[in-house]
Amino acid sequence: MSSETGTAVSHRASLHRRTVAVLAGAQVLGGLGVAIGVAVGGLIAADIAGTDGVAGLAQSFGVLGAAAAAVPLARLTRRRGRRAGLVAGMSTGAVGAGVVVAGSALRLLPLMLGGLLFFGAATAAGLQARYGATDLASPDGVARSLSVVVWASTVGSVLGPNLAEPAGALGTVVGLPPLTGPFLVSMVGFAGAAVLLFVLLRPDPLLAARQKALSETGGGRERAGFLATLRVIAMRPRALIGLLAVTSSHMAMVSVMVMTPVHMHHVEVTLTVIGLVISVHVVGMYGFSPLAGWLADRVGRVPVVFAGAVLSAVAAVVSGTAPGNDPVRLGIGLFLLGLGWSCGLVAGSALLSESVPMSSRTAAQGVSDLVMNGGAALGGSLAGVVVAQFSYAWLGFAVAMGMALAALGELKWVSDR
Repeated sequence: MSSETGTAVSHRASLHRRTVAVLAGAQVLGGLGVAIGVAVGGLIAADIAGTDGVAGLAQSFGVLGAAAAAVPLARLTRRRGRRAGLVAGMSTGAVGAGVVVAGSALRLLPLMLGGLLFFGAATAAGLQARYGATDLASPDGVARSLSVVVWASTVGSVLGPNLAEPAGALGTVVGLPPLTGPFLVSMVGFAGAAVLLFVLLRPDPLLAARQKALSETGGGRERAGFLATLRVIAMRPRALIGLLAVTSSHMAMVSVMVMTPVHMHHVEVTLTVIGLVISVHVVGMYGFSPLAGWLADRVGRVPVVFAGAVLSAVAAVVSGTAPGNDPVRLGIGLFLLGLGWSCGLVAGSALLSESVPMSSRTAAQGVSDLVMNGGAALGGSLAGVVVAQFSYAWLGFAVAMGMALAALGELKWVSDR
């Protein structure tokens, strides 16, 4: 290796480490904003409407907002870089949190749900931040780099649900309904993440990676159309498995997680206990993501994806059979659910990113998040209906069956190769 080449590699590694550190810091703030809002969003909607059936609908609007924002943010990212896309997403989420507060205070469900749509843009930005960690990563460290950014969400996401009750007191102090307090915290978290990214995510990692690719290969015009990108993914079996993994694991996670606070609230479990259960779930989601990334790099993406599907199926059974006043069993079930999500998201995202050409990578990442969040929005909506018409146990059974089928499909894919 020449001295000039060694210097370039060292500079790229240094820029990569700085990028991961900045993204991780933003994820702490963004994760706090998302988690504290998720913990009470369904409760606010149920309180305004007077029925538990809309609790899942509220979560679905947030997830639908994330899905709707995924492709526009990816398009902005493709044109102007990671920094522009992530800042736009976090800023939009802050505005959405403010609209949720207004809708809750006025007891206008449509306004509150509309705010959740914009709130979802911060979720989309948080998800797309994981791809920023892969822009300059070495080929044998893609999953680990991605998992570090996912892991950074642990701090804010675990702290968030446990701040629900103190934040409720904050809402009361400023003359608002108690449940609006958490969304005030969300506004501050999202705004802080946007400022951090705007100031420190320089130089832009995607633009730097693209410049390197152009200098090495001569590049090519990026294909960004939705259908064209889907065709690129569908033509590559490993990319398709990655897309299916992140979609199924996210759909299962959202469906069960959003209805668990409602299931517990039926027996008058306090917000503090509900927050603790959600925190255990979040630890499963983010706390072990570096392990998932290490395994995905060492053992392989597909085996980790399969393990995630199995864990999610088991988690749905454990959670679905737990009564609302048994936080220990619910905590175990939601921890396993989070762990399954982590395996599916980390390994699936790495598999998707490395399986498509650079000319379609950013578009494929946006399409992946669109499909993933769209599926989760559908799952969250159906979850509310299932619990309202049948029971939480039936929801657990349905999710377990779906993830078992996903695991069998992934196993068949592995056995065929």
